[in-house]
Amino acid sequence: MMVLPLVVRIERASPPERTDALEAAAMAVLSMLADPGEWAGEIDAWEASGRIRKVVRRARGAEWRRAVALPGRTIEHRTAEVRVHPPVPLDDWPRDLARLQVSGTELTDTQAYGEPRPPVLWENPALGMSAGKAMAQAGHAAQLAWWSASAEDREAWRAKGLEVAVRTAAQERFDRLAASGRPVVRDAGFTEIAPGSCTFVADVPWVTPVR
Repeated sequence: MMVLPLVVRIERASPPERTDALEAAAMAVLSMLADPGEWAGEIDAWEASGRIRKVVRRARGAEWRRAVALPGRTIEHRTAEVRVHPPVPLDDWPRDLARLQVSGTELTDTQAYGEPRPPVLWENPALGMSAGKAMAQAGHAAQLAWWSASAEDREAWRAKGLEVAVRTAAQERFDRLAASGRPVVRDAGFTEIAPGSCTFVADVPWVTPVR
């Protein structure tokens, strides 16, 4: 199995806002899909596997500097920095990434975020996911949104810097969106939540909702 590694920078004195981290993770995934560059082969193999698994780890200080030295891209988004690396086999991570912790990605928002403009990735409020888990799920939602877009839609998205908003919906709104025909993420159940849980819905202007 191939996995896409994501590393979020969490310094003790200045952790990122949770929403910023989730949006940065989604944008990092989109960056790889929109322009895989020298890693096109790895991205193709990962997507062709049928399992778009992502794992988020945290780093600070020297750990972060070692992660940045490895092949990949860093997305800086408001208070957040997320490094995305080319896909690797699940059991053969680069040493400096394998030693990073998956746990400890509990983040909060200290500010209010306004009503977003599409594309919007809506989080299920019922699940209580850690920030790291939610970052991976937001990445899945961004990927499903990308797959659902036409070439013209993708080009327009690129022109806007692949921006995407992440918000937590009220439960009634989330359930309505999930049943509307928009791209929905259902978790495989490897960590934290039950298999088949609906974690995110991608609200994108190019998908006509079912009435």
